[in-house]
Amino acid sequence: MPTPSPYRLPSLALRAFLYLLLVALLAQGAFWEASHLPEWRFTERGFTELAQGSLLLGASLLLLYTRQGLGLLPNVTLLLFAFTFGSFIREQDYWLDTYVFDGAWQLLAAVVMLPCLYWVLRRRHRFAEEFADYANSLSFGLFAAGFLTTYVFSRLYGRSDFWEAILQEQYLRTFKDAAEEVVELLGYGLILIAMIELVILARHWRRTRA
Repeated sequence: MPTPSPYRLPSLALRAFLYLLLVALLAQGAFWEASHLPEWRFTERGFTELAQGSLLLGASLLLLYTRQGLGLLPNVTLLLFAFTFGSFIREQDYWLDTYVFDGAWQLLAAVVMLPCLYWVLRRRHRFAEEFADYANSLSFGLFAAGFLTTYVFSRLYGRSDFWEAILQEQYLRTFKDAAEEVVELLGYGLILIAMIELVILARHWRRTRA
């Protein structure tokens, strides 16, 4: 696969500015939720939870476009799709458990993720070749940052023990929920940005091949 050329500065600066706006809008949305939606604050009906699902769905659709529309990195994008869409399903756990049946999200996530994992394992050598190219990209660095932010840092930062130690007798669960959910929101935003960069990279590779 062709080695990607360095990003041109004007294009990179424009995207950096747009990504800054996206992160700022996410933060402002969380602030608006805390200020104006006290009854839905950091619940499944609030801005933060809905935005998380939207970011994951957007990332999943971009991965499908890269795989099916551009025809590049089929195994890497399939594995990433299993992760992002499985995470999207997990974020709908309240709705699925309430309106479908308890444990519905686990079943749906398994239906999506297990076949994808089986497919990638069957083609693990091709996956390794594709990943060698992807691992050196800006997209992978952003995805790794988003993954660590969401699935490692937010879990540790949002621990009840941590916030009880800080707030002591003033502790309320709202503090813990807000900290964890907003950090997750940032992580999902980074994952979406990573998938945007993947599409840009894949389109560049396709033009280079042509």
